[in-house]
Amino acid sequence: MIDRLPNLFKNNRKWASDMRVVDPEFFSRLAQQQSPELLWIGCSDSRVPANEIVGLLPGELFVHRNVANLVIHTDMNCLSVLQYAVDILKIKHVIVCGHYGCGGIKAAMEEHPHGLVDNWLRHVRDIQQRYQQLLAALPSDAERMGRLCELNTVEQVINVGSTTIIHDAWSRGQSLTVHGWIYDVADGVLKDLDVCIASPEDLKALLNKTL
Repeated sequence: MIDRLPNLFKNNRKWASDMRVVDPEFFSRLAQQQSPELLWIGCSDSRVPANEIVGLLPGELFVHRNVANLVIHTDMNCLSVLQYAVDILKIKHVIVCGHYGCGGIKAAMEEHPHGLVDNWLRHVRDIQQRYQQLLAALPSDAERMGRLCELNTVEQVINVGSTTIIHDAWSRGQSLTVHGWIYDVADGVLKDLDVCIASPEDLKALLNKTL
């Protein structure tokens, strides 16, 4: 017998009813348009729900998620989301958010194969090799993994800032800032990685810092 997940539909009806109690006009406004000022690029991990982490309602955060929150210049899915967010929605902030304990980062650090996903995680392994000496100097595997989660997020901020989409926006004077954050699943708290770029000059300074 096919399980049609009735509990999820029950949960949905309760959620919709609760929302109408709090704000009777919420869904009618939401149906008109979306006007978020933020794009969130995060990990697909089920423990990292974007809206809930930052306390925003539906319609307030445009979201793209993939394994290990990667921004790859040949990924038309990610780039299409970015282009739509920047050119059509006119968002003002792109948040690249990694998280500690990321399964994708962990898999990239392991030596045994994981199947198809290893092709995707090759990008993380490239970052790991680039910072091999820095990571090797850390005293434990847990600290190396945590630091690689941070380094990967910084790298993706650079990748976002290096796209033609972002450069075109900056060249036409659009206010647009790219942020690098990381989330700790263990306590639910976000950390600002202090990588924030709002111009080609900021990107150049970040690149020089990470070389």
